[in-house]
Amino acid sequence: MTPSRLIIALILIPNLLLAQNETDVTQFNSALNQFLNVRDFCISQNGHEAFFTIQSPGQEISQIAYIKKEDNKWLEPELLPFCDKYMYLEPFLSVDGKRLFFVSDRPLDDSHANKKDFDIWYVDRNATDNDWSKPKNLGKPVNSNLDEFYPSVSENNNLYFTMVSPNGSGKDDIYFCKWEAGNYLAPVLLDENINSSGYEFNAFISKKEDFIIFTKYNEKDGLGSGDLYLSKKDFNGTWKKAVNLGAPINTKYMEYCPFYDDKNQILYFTSKRNNMKPKTFNNISELKKHIEQSDNGLSKIYMTLFKIE
Repeated sequence: MTPSRLIIALILIPNLLLAQNETDVTQFNSALNQFLNVRDFCISQNGHEAFFTIQSPGQEISQIAYIKKEDNKWLEPELLPFCDKYMYLEPFLSVDGKRLFFVSDRPLDDSHANKKDFDIWYVDRNATDNDWSKPKNLGKPVNSNLDEFYPSVSENNNLYFTMVSPNGSGKDDIYFCKWEAGNYLAPVLLDENINSSGYEFNAFISKKEDFIIFTKYNEKDGLGSGDLYLSKKDFNGTWKKAVNLGAPINTKYMEYCPFYDDKNQILYFTSKRNNMKPKTFNNISELKKHIEQSDNGLSKIYMTLFKIE
């Protein structure tokens, strides 16, 4: 980023320290290059457990996997035990690590064979080294006969998610459900500082519910395709107008599925960025390795230091 562009970025996004060049944005883990498409990342508070989605090229198959860290090294990915022939995606781990939210089109119970529309589900465990429970549907009023996607939960259990509704502002919109007396209240559409007549989706809510990061698609001030935006709350608890996070986080390619690790000030997100260039290869192995490990236009998980104050 040139000095002039950096100044503009700092003016547009006060109290925000951005990654300043492309080398500051790196792939999360090269071991995930064995999969063609990965997305929807979240990581535990202690940084020892991470969850993500593996999809087939055409997204006909979608399964949630996890990796654990031992001796400061990530182990091989494994599928979550409840994954079956239905679609599973968009995991989000609660702050205490005992509940994992996700999205699925699985039937409501084992007595039905036909898949449902996409709902928000969850599994529980008593401790981080215990097994997960069977999947449980979050139920009404959160879920409906419409599609609900990308759950994200603050420290006080307030829920943010994407819904495609004829009563929304646009194509995809971001909604909020307040947690009160052990139950969720009806979904509330976020205002025009977040939603528009276009597409807003994949919202990450901070633990303190004081900022939100999400994707807008093909916005006028965008860099192209889907870009990540950030909105902070003012002193009255109202969301400020969302601001584009700019380059090098956003590119002319698709950026989506953000997750922010506030403890280490790291922003994780999915991108389809592509920097492939022609070159000479000595053998097939070298060619294969280069295609798999490069930013090759397939969805991969990236990370960058990112300070929000």
